[in-house]
Amino acid sequence: MLKRFFISMLGTMAGLWVALFLLFFAGMLALGIAIGKGSGDSMVKVEKHSALYFDLSGEVAERVQPADFMQLLQQAENNTPTLEDMLLALKAAADDDKIEGLYLNCSGAAMGMAAREELLEAIYAFQESGKWVYAYSDNYGEGDYMIATTADCVALNPVGSIDIHGLGGMSPFFKGLLDKVGIKMQIIKVGTYKSAVEPFILTSMSEPAKEQMQQYLDSIWSYMSATMADNRGLSVDSIRAMASQMISTRQAETFIADGLADTLVYRRQSDDILRDYLGLDADKDLRLVAPADYLTAKNIINDKGGSDHIAILYAIGDISDSGKEGIVGPDMVGNIVSLANDDHVKGMVFRVNSPGGSAFASEQIWEALEYFKSKGKPLYVSMGDYAASGGYYISCGADSIFADRTTITGSIGVFGMIPDLSGLVTDKLGVTFTTVETNPNAAGINGLEPMTPAQHAAMQQSVDNIYELFTSRVAQGRGLSQDYVKSIAEGRVWVGTSALRLGLVDAIGSLETAVYAMAYDLDLNETDVVRYPKTESNIWEQVIRQAGGIDQLKAAGYDAETMRYINTVRRITTANPIQARIEPVIFK
Repeated sequence: MLKRFFISMLGTMAGLWVALFLLFFAGMLALGIAIGKGSGDSMVKVEKHSALYFDLSGEVAERVQPADFMQLLQQAENNTPTLEDMLLALKAAADDDKIEGLYLNCSGAAMGMAAREELLEAIYAFQESGKWVYAYSDNYGEGDYMIATTADCVALNPVGSIDIHGLGGMSPFFKGLLDKVGIKMQIIKVGTYKSAVEPFILTSMSEPAKEQMQQYLDSIWSYMSATMADNRGLSVDSIRAMASQMISTRQAETFIADGLADTLVYRRQSDDILRDYLGLDADKDLRLVAPADYLTAKNIINDKGGSDHIAILYAIGDISDSGKEGIVGPDMVGNIVSLANDDHVKGMVFRVNSPGGSAFASEQIWEALEYFKSKGKPLYVSMGDYAASGGYYISCGADSIFADRTTITGSIGVFGMIPDLSGLVTDKLGVTFTTVETNPNAAGINGLEPMTPAQHAAMQQSVDNIYELFTSRVAQGRGLSQDYVKSIAEGRVWVGTSALRLGLVDAIGSLETAVYAMAYDLDLNETDVVRYPKTESNIWEQVIRQAGGIDQLKAAGYDAETMRYINTVRRITTANPIQARIEPVIFK
């Protein structure tokens, strides 16, 4: 007995020492990242004959979320800049004599189409200052190539390729798997087009879901093909013809002949071209400055407050009732109320990039935004890649809504999804249950047995009530009749240009467009802006918060597609059963 005790104690101590070592290691790594990012001019210098350098590889986040240790680690590993950093750097560098141009290293960035649209517009503005843009890739994916077409010179590896193929995708359906293991998903929803539940109850996409996906993919592809054609001086028809021919298998020389690229060079030779652009001798190192380093060196981001300003409040990710990631209802409500009560905040641009989530949390955020408006302060919304379902719910009350052309929005609908595990637990595993209760439904809906007709009817009524509330909020915020809102709702998804036509948004424009509009209305300078939530936090707090997230560390090594499936399953098992959301799509 004593021997087992000591063995157990030693094992516990060993575990503690391992945990402490990992904590110390993570802390030192995080501290190094923080020092590298926050030491200012002492660490980062911008010399004459420099160029901005955008490493377009990996997943491009809109911005680093506060206290997100994992995101800091991932960003440090792949060097992929955030959209926020790229846009701010381009704007500042346009008037900086030390920055002569922009180098785009197009190596497979995963980002939403609206994000690409905003990056394109920022590059166009940068070029208007007379500065050059140079793009290089060993192999251009379609999304990266669209960005690269802004360049004065599109360079390609002599054995590389350009892939233009149009838009398409494959959606997984889990019903066959669930049937095999004895799990049945009990669905309650409102909206013919509310397709987020389909992977769990069907083996293929329904016709309404296919119809709406085809529609918004066609709209986005029209934008992409026109952009590539205009930037390269080609016809849209020629781009679309090439997209049907699997041109990625061609010899690299054909891309020059077709007008898609300007030169074929190896990466070493590409560096020599950049030296020529920068006026540097062959033996000189390239002076390439990443966006985050540039912003640090120039001390560009104003996050101090203390004077009259416009608040940009970011709402990024899934909407949830609790947790540490995405848009957490209580946290977001607290941020909004704090800004409402801050006399220095004269107005707010609410930047929404969310496919939705908890209907309950969405209502709480909507109410907090109404409180903000009650203070006499204007509220504008800028939509990013997504402002759909719950993302539209929290947007609809704004005084003015701006969306990009390719923003995916709408999806005004609600669904509930409750698993029935009886086929697995009872039929396959042989576990049975006896319930004793004082009243019908006292034991609640437990997922271990099918819902009764009464329970299903009650849940349907709950979903119907939320849908009624959702559409009334939209009608109130947009100045539309509720009947009209319901006619364009039904969970249907729209791109920004269609949403403008339907009255769901007020204008096509970027975050910068929304900021300019509010600055004009408030008689403030467009630079009088502070971004929230603040991204600076105690580094040890980050480590402690994430120390238990070993599964996240493991998941960080998975590819984006695998992570999408993992996150889907994770949402099913942890989310509020009543949801207003769609599944996001990443364009590569």
